[in-house]
Amino acid sequence: MKDMPEIASDCDAAQHRAQWCQDVLNTAPDRFAAGRDIARRLGALVEGDRVEFGFWTPELQDWRIADGDVFLEILRPDEAIDLTASQSDVSFDRVLLPVSRCEAFTFAAATGLHAGDRDRVGDFYALVYRGQEGDYHRILDPLAASLPYGAFAPAEIYDLPAMQARRQDKGYFEQVRKDGPHKFAPPTSILQVHVPTATPGGTLASLTRQFERLAARVGAGLTLEPDEELLAGYDAVQLLPVEPTTVYEAGPAFWTDTDSDETRVTAHLMRPDTTNWGYDIVISGMATVNPVLLETARPDELVDLAAVLHNFPHWPKMLVLDVVFGHSDNQGLGVLNSHFFAGPNMYGQNLAYHNPFVRAILLEMQRRKVDFGADGVRVDGAQDFKWWDASTQEMRHDDAYLQEMSDLVQNVAGVDYRPWFVFEDGRPWPQEDWELSSDYRAVIENQKETDPDVFQWGPLTFAHNTPFIYTFWLSKYWRLQEILKRGSNWISGTANHDTLRRGTQVNPKLNINTRLGDTKMEILDKAYDNPAVSILTYAALPGVPMDFLNATARASWGFIRNQDDKYGVKVVSEEAISLKWQVDEYSYSVPGAFRWLKELGFETREDLARFLEFLPALVDVTDYDLNTIATLLNAVEPPLAGPRPITVGGLKQIARAWMDDMHEYCNVSHSTSKLDPVQTNAMRRLRMFRLNNPWLRQNLGPDDHFRYLEPIDGRTVFVALRNAPQGGEVFTVCHMEGGETDDIDPLDLLPDSVSRNDWHLTIRGPGIGADYIGGPLVLRDSMGLVFTRGLDITHLAGEPH
Repeated sequence: MKDMPEIASDCDAAQHRAQWCQDVLNTAPDRFAAGRDIARRLGALVEGDRVEFGFWTPELQDWRIADGDVFLEILRPDEAIDLTASQSDVSFDRVLLPVSRCEAFTFAAATGLHAGDRDRVGDFYALVYRGQEGDYHRILDPLAASLPYGAFAPAEIYDLPAMQARRQDKGYFEQVRKDGPHKFAPPTSILQVHVPTATPGGTLASLTRQFERLAARVGAGLTLEPDEELLAGYDAVQLLPVEPTTVYEAGPAFWTDTDSDETRVTAHLMRPDTTNWGYDIVISGMATVNPVLLETARPDELVDLAAVLHNFPHWPKMLVLDVVFGHSDNQGLGVLNSHFFAGPNMYGQNLAYHNPFVRAILLEMQRRKVDFGADGVRVDGAQDFKWWDASTQEMRHDDAYLQEMSDLVQNVAGVDYRPWFVFEDGRPWPQEDWELSSDYRAVIENQKETDPDVFQWGPLTFAHNTPFIYTFWLSKYWRLQEILKRGSNWISGTANHDTLRRGTQVNPKLNINTRLGDTKMEILDKAYDNPAVSILTYAALPGVPMDFLNATARASWGFIRNQDDKYGVKVVSEEAISLKWQVDEYSYSVPGAFRWLKELGFETREDLARFLEFLPALVDVTDYDLNTIATLLNAVEPPLAGPRPITVGGLKQIARAWMDDMHEYCNVSHSTSKLDPVQTNAMRRLRMFRLNNPWLRQNLGPDDHFRYLEPIDGRTVFVALRNAPQGGEVFTVCHMEGGETDDIDPLDLLPDSVSRNDWHLTIRGPGIGADYIGGPLVLRDSMGLVFTRGLDITHLAGEPH
């Protein structure tokens, strides 16, 4: 590394940038407009041989830090770093460069720096200031382009222009080039994916290889295997958040300085290895990719996935990113200055949206992230974007900010565009009556004039839906009526990361639909991968259906997060009930499964189940006093399995083992060998049917029909008739729950005014024999049929997609 060019400060460029900043602050219409311009110059920007740096540093003003005590810190390793090594001790040359400041902004520029790319590691950097005792304190870059050691470590200088220049999907964007920004339209259906549990590798690169293989097989017209069919038939893939998340609350840190002076730093480095479902973010680092998800530690992996999806044969697939800007975990307080925050909330911290510079920086983070190549954006928890109105002493929804999110213009391959937007907004949630009072239309109504294609999660998609409790479907019939009338701009379906997790929390003593399976595991699996529900969603209801891969793969799922220390035991006590739904004796006994818990002494599922019967009760009655909980657990007779004696440290060890074991257990790869090819094929054909009939997204018209079979007679059967605008009809029959029907001819359930002639059975759900082509049959729980008339269905007999 010593043969690299000498690092030199470009003071003139830094001073020029500071003066430019002052001019913007002086001449912009307001501070927010100024912030939008200045935010484009924050972070580390590689521009030819020079790199410019910008930071928003109001804390330096708060603490009265003099200009001469503030420096840009450059860290250059003595030897090449292997970013994928589990741990290493690395020595760095440390270069401290002068800065130029303008109000709350700090700028620097330098030449001779090493910018990282796909093939090499760049120099690391941070801002530092000198304390009264001569020690240095880091200010990290929240707009970093690469964070190999996470959001709590110095960032890597990264050549984003080079990354964009190498992308392989430029043609996808160039085909929509026009004078103004292109607006991407909604997809037909979405596959929701949690990257760490979607493949054995658990990385974006591993997921990309899955789609590359699928693309090759589809392009060659080969028959798909069941696990490949899980990925097929969708024209959009939505990733659960891929931003850097929280780190281990009690350590170890992924970057720890072990020795330092003004010219040298030695650090112990660990490859980030946390597990998280994606939503525990700290805001810092939102413009780049969580290093845990990167096989190569290069953010290019997200661009690679976008390219494979966009270049998919026959039916290109959109990439939808799930972004979380409605809160920060409390750990964010340790990596961002206090001006970013507006006080605590149920998830951690509210963000200070009405600080014009915070507002501008958050939008800039979003812009940079989507520029990785996403053509769709899902906004998590949009009802949480609030600000305090002192005049009325209440929190108000920041709908103007949501509009600003939608209005952002992206640029990939030189093409300006606006992505398709989906908002999860259940306001007035968490108000007690939200399930009754939420209309799931607040954002749609606010933005429909500027974007008729803006979407929200619909009422059956929002978190608290449990379709395996008897009478669910009749009790939600009023919501179904809403979907039929105005669901065209709703995400539909009942299987997503929120609803599946909610299902694992249901008390088994409730009135469970036992017709779904013989065991709790079978019941839960079929509830969220249900043929009748899928037929209802894809062939009858308007909107855009979405399926969660862990649900369609019949894999496990839960609240996965191994970073907690203080409340880790409490979290596990709340998750304990999922053992009853997702783990049986055989699954627990499989070699390699639950290895950490077994090492702690929980050799059988019964051992663990007994412990988890006590734990939630003691967490509750002791008000989460860990010392008392440990004492009481030690007094149980006969003694509980697990580490002996049980201590507070032992409880935390058990909690960590649970999270690590469940994360591994939830990997989709463990379920693929058990897939039913009849189920996966029928569901893929159903998605292809929707893909070729995009008009089904629209609301039901005056000639369409939807009803349930009366009398109820112990079962819920829905029938729907949809009329295609170009001519043709779709008729669906779905047995949602309850006892079997009499021997009936499905076509006899058509409205009296509709002819029974010339109908074709297009899709039969699993459970109906392959020899059935029409006529009387007995419908049982979860069976469904799709008939068509006057529609071209030849695509269902052709190649897979």
